Amino acid sequence: MTDGDIPTRTGVVGGGQMGAGVVHGLLLAGSEVVLLERDVDSVAGATARVQRSCDKSVERGKIAGSAEPMGRLTTTTDAADLAGCGLVVEAVPEDEQLKRDTLQRIEAVIADDAALASNTSSISLDALATSLRRPERLLGLHFFNPVPASKLVEIVIATATDEVWRDRAVGWVREGLGKTPVVVADSPGFASSRLGVAIGLEAIRMLESGVASAKDIDAAMSLGYGHPMGPLALTDLVGLDTRLGIARYLERELGPRFAPPQLLIDLVEQGHHGRKTGRGFYDWNDDAQEKTA
Repeated sequence: MTDGDIPTRTGVVGGGQMGAGVVHGLLLAGSEVVLLERDVDSVAGATARVQRSCDKSVERGKIAGSAEPMGRLTTTTDAADLAGCGLVVEAVPEDEQLKRDTLQRIEAVIADDAALASNTSSISLDALATSLRRPERLLGLHFFNPVPASKLVEIVIATATDEVWRDRAVGWVREGLGKTPVVVADSPGFASSRLGVAIGLEAIRMLESGVASAKDIDAAMSLGYGHPMGPLALTDLVGLDTRLGIARYLERELGPRFAPPQLLIDLVEQGHHGRKTGRGFYDWNDDAQEKTA
């Protein structure tokens, strides 16, 4: 195995939308993947998400059949099953204490020569590392949604991260996963979330003040600047609740320019979290995209 090869056995903790995508990416790279979830019902939901993602790859001709990669997936509710994994990616929701607890739980069962990664999109790696016995092997692997189609992985380097793990992560992303690595220092929102949230929040403010419709704001960025998806549709895809949480974190760390607009707060409180709930800035039921805010 070369430094660019993904470890033969990898783990993912958390099988939500992003976690399932990370599992899919690791399966496509040829790894045997252990997916840890909190209970049996969550395991069933996560497995279904990975299966749907693999099926879409079959439809696009990316893989010959979905049965073969799914055959390399093991699901569990017991953290001890992560033993033997050369890399474990934490992909639980964006809550600092939850991530701290999860990373400690992982570290307690994996070998000393295994890598530990967080898929956090904004939380400080240095803050997460303070609760670890071996912080030098912690780094950020910030994947983008949808993971199989995305070309980018943001590699976040904490103060304590050893250069050996940095170099291995770059090789895994570039050669093993076939994606482009972007290496950034640990800072609030890193590079991608900080820029993406700033654009997204301004787009929401424009919608809120009646500058233009959601469709026209998105078209301005897609057609005028070449973005593959407008900022409001992207917020729906990421999740309004997720984006609100990141905005509040960045507001605390970087100041009022990241204060979330009232429209975003209201939609989240109403349960409109975007594509995953069927409604956000657009109506996603039956793949329709009608402005609803």
